[in-house]
Amino acid sequence: MANPGKPRTVLAAVDFSDTGDGAARWAAEIAATHGAGLVLFHALAPTMPADPAPEFLPLPARFYDDLSDAARAHLARLAGELGTRVPRIETATEIGPAAATVVTAARRFAADLVVAGTRGLTGWKKMLLGSTAAQVVRGADCPVLVVHPEDAAKPRRPRTVVVPTDFSQDATLAVDAAIRLLGRGRDERIVLVHAFHVPIEFVAPLPAPVLVEDRAQAHTAARIEAEKIAGRIREAGLGVETRIVEGYPPEEIVRAAEETGADLVAMGTHGRSGLKRLVLGSTAERVLPAAPCPVLTVHR
Repeated sequence: MANPGKPRTVLAAVDFSDTGDGAARWAAEIAATHGAGLVLFHALAPTMPADPAPEFLPLPARFYDDLSDAARAHLARLAGELGTRVPRIETATEIGPAAATVVTAARRFAADLVVAGTRGLTGWKKMLLGSTAAQVVRGADCPVLVVHPEDAAKPRRPRTVVVPTDFSQDATLAVDAAIRLLGRGRDERIVLVHAFHVPIEFVAPLPAPVLVEDRAQAHTAARIEAEKIAGRIREAGLGVETRIVEGYPPEEIVRAAEETGADLVAMGTHGRSGLKRLVLGSTAERVLPAAPCPVLTVHR
């Protein structure tokens, strides 16, 4: 039985790639930790119009039947494998564009978490997520865990979660999501990271430069705010570490994840709803593809 406040339903978006299957295994680890149900979901490609454009050859109707049968068979095999970890599994397929169909399915199944794989290069050369994963992150109503290709082969129960914070509401939501996701074991902890830049001089047409705020003051103020958050984490029964650093936030977040051996990074996206939800926020856009572990995104 799931603990109060913990995920009750986890939806894994499976696209039959190695990364997609790896994402399903990550989802199974999280579901098993919390006694949650697991939904293995695949969005089938829409059928081609009856009168396609001249440059497209129409496919026989049987092609889509075979594709659907193969999808269901793959999900059944995956469910059989993961059933040893998660006793409550269901599978589902639906025809439609991948990202939009996954988002709709997450709402229909009342998912508390969506887990999806992404593709592409690693490190700082990989500046963008795969389009499907990015659209799911932007559109989902619940947190989304993005699994990279290099993460897919090593699913595990999360024990260390790095949470960047700028002390905004979005960052607070990410802290709450991380608390819910961890199982509250003795070895589980959250690493709070606050990275900041302090302008040394204010450039203005004055006789002398004006000092805005020195590093020590900024560090002290951030430490006080971080300690307030750390207190809430301790009350939840989790260990906590705080890192207050000066530097470029995406780089410092990735560095913290590497140095702490983090299993996940959990962060707010500063996203907006409706047509205005076009970007995730510059920090999230850069951390998502570059992080050395899966990234949990949370937005209002």
